[in-house]
Amino acid sequence: MTLVQLEYLIAVDTYRHFATAAENCFVTQPTLSMQLQKLEEELGVQLFDRSRVPVRPTEVGKEIIAQARIVLAESKKIQEIVQNQKQELSGELRIGVIPTLAPYLMPLFITNFLEKYPQVRVVVQELLTNEIVEKLNHEQLDVGLLVTPLEIKTIKELPLFYEAFMVYVNPKHALAKQTEIDPAELLPDDLWVLNEGHCFRSQVLNICNRGGKLGGSEGANLDYRSGSLETLKRIVETQHGLTLLPELSVLEMPEDKKRLVRPFKEPKPLREVSLVVHKSFLKKKLIEALQQEIIASIPATIANRKKQQVIGIS
Repeated sequence: MTLVQLEYLIAVDTYRHFATAAENCFVTQPTLSMQLQKLEEELGVQLFDRSRVPVRPTEVGKEIIAQARIVLAESKKIQEIVQNQKQELSGELRIGVIPTLAPYLMPLFITNFLEKYPQVRVVVQELLTNEIVEKLNHEQLDVGLLVTPLEIKTIKELPLFYEAFMVYVNPKHALAKQTEIDPAELLPDDLWVLNEGHCFRSQVLNICNRGGKLGGSEGANLDYRSGSLETLKRIVETQHGLTLLPELSVLEMPEDKKRLVRPFKEPKPLREVSLVVHKSFLKKKLIEALQQEIIASIPATIANRKKQQVIGIS
């Protein structure tokens, strides 16, 4: 049994396709298949049900794959020990970030991070929360930037800061006359929300105490479902009603747009933004450096805010 065979085993489990697994392992499919067959012969068990499409691990295969992930993770720590001894940060850092954070948070820190650590190659993917968690569990990402708490056993959460929700309101709306807004004043027919699957949507519904019943603002003759906060802002400006925005998205707004922003009354509803990693995560020094750079880039009013009324995701 070799570490290479375990890598091939995990790749097939991840992609559920021999050709795709071979491509991602940079070997030919016959080579990968032959090595897995040797592993099965040595263990005396069948690891995959090849009669199904996509291929599925057998019951014993699932247990062996879980152990293989542990073995490979532990073996990679040897490389980390060497790198830490050299006191240098290098290699690849794969980051997953949710769409309601990416355009507002990434520009604050990414340039400084790359300049400070020129030997690090950063790969960023915009993904939904469940996609980030899945990729962390399958070792396809090193770290996620998303909203917590998740309360997932395999995931470790490292809170970064607490960001307030803001109300973005059409200038002709009655609430535009107020300087602060109470969540109880938000009406479902006025509210534009993101598509299902976005954690920001579920938090908005929780703020409004609407559970999962709201499907999107349904104006007189327009029902628009969007995956973009920027699109929702334009709809509010040109149609009617209001939407909720994360605080970071307001920072760089032009002054004419900021006039449409209203804060909530105290206690303000907040979202907890965190780095999340797998519980057996690697690249600790890199992730610590990323954590420090993000915190240093956040405005002091946000970075110094204490945990208060954090809105849940479910």
